[in-house]
Amino acid sequence: MGFAERELHPERSPRDLYGSEIRRHRELAGKMTLTRLAEILNFSKAHLSRIECAESPPPPGLSEKLDVAFGTDGLFVRLYPHAKVYQLPDRYRRYMQLASEAVVFEAYTNTIHGLLQTPAIAWELLRAGDPFAPDREIDNKVKARLERQQRLHGPMPPRYWFVMDESVLRRSAKGRTEMRSQLELLADVAKMRHVTFQIMPFSAGFHSELGGSLTILTLPSGNVVGYEEGSRTGTLIEERDEAATRRAYYDLLRAQALSPRESLELTESQLQQW
Repeated sequence: MGFAERELHPERSPRDLYGSEIRRHRELAGKMTLTRLAEILNFSKAHLSRIECAESPPPPGLSEKLDVAFGTDGLFVRLYPHAKVYQLPDRYRRYMQLASEAVVFEAYTNTIHGLLQTPAIAWELLRAGDPFAPDREIDNKVKARLERQQRLHGPMPPRYWFVMDESVLRRSAKGRTEMRSQLELLADVAKMRHVTFQIMPFSAGFHSELGGSLTILTLPSGNVVGYEEGSRTGTLIEERDEAATRRAYYDLLRAQALSPRESLELTESQLQQW
């Protein structure tokens, strides 16, 4: 029995259109399989699948081979410049799409991760990040953030691994009552079976992500992508070698952090201080 192919969305971006044209022309060529196309192109089937599903950008040289294989008179060569340099109009849109599909979600943050924030703390952190925005805009962002938390608490959640800086336990984002509620939530989440929770202690010293956050997503295909974010910018990392480097960075981060048991003990101890 063959596997059902994933639904494509050519209207979403030039990269999606490029991938959907590969599938369309495979179907026009007598429902050619990805395996057969990969053989014709002398190209990795797994990489070709990621390109077709818009999970990876097409590399140089592939477009010419596709036009020869399909007899498409330069179609893929014309699409390539747009698919290669395409920048999302909303830098978070594709990341959010991939995050919603991930089967493993791993993140380091130097603030309380958005998936673990209470409504009150989410509002304060979003307001701090955009001090001139109207309250209604902040309210809408909080609503969207809380909706994304539903997958964490859903019936079939992915595997989560959170590493957060020790400062999240000590820096007041609002009043004592709100901070107690926030730390109680962190302690509760740390006890979930599908969540690994670690604190990066001050004593760990310097590390690779002092200036921002790092997220590693493992997709249903097995493909791994990274996402680096600063206070004003975000970068999605889809190239395999670069994503593998971020994977190694994250492995070092969790090796430097306290164990899950020590992290929970520190969280509960700090909770008593609030």
